[in-house]
Amino acid sequence: MSDPTTLGDLQLAIMRVLWARGEASASEVHAALLAERGLAPTTIATMLRKMEDKGVVRHRAEGRQFVYRPAVEERAVRRGMVGELVERLFLGDPAALVNHLLSDGQIDPDELEALKELIAGRERRAQGGSGRG
Repeated sequence: MSDPTTLGDLQLAIMRVLWARGEASASEVHAALLAERGLAPTTIATMLRKMEDKGVVRHRAEGRQFVYRPAVEERAVRRGMVGELVERLFLGDPAALVNHLLSDGQIDPDELEALKELIAGRERRAQGGSGRG
């Protein structure tokens, strides 16, 4: 089985609908993505079946319709996909990713302040966990 935390573009869009709603039928997912994707309902239904085979969604029957729900948490998918990105593009070096984002100016001053606070919090937890401070 492929890694359930690594999703393609359409799979991720479908999962975002399911994470936001909790559950949805294939036709509801199709309606949610129609303006953005313009795909046929059968394409969405086929993708949902493939995603169920992959283990990222589950379904229950409601009459003659399947209602799908996420089988993986958004956080796990994000962690897996970022991990893959770091491995593939930055040779496993997360600092290289952060350096890239900072040097390319893709982080605005407000985001930079928020990141500083996150780093400070992480440093405090690390110091507390090691018996220091």
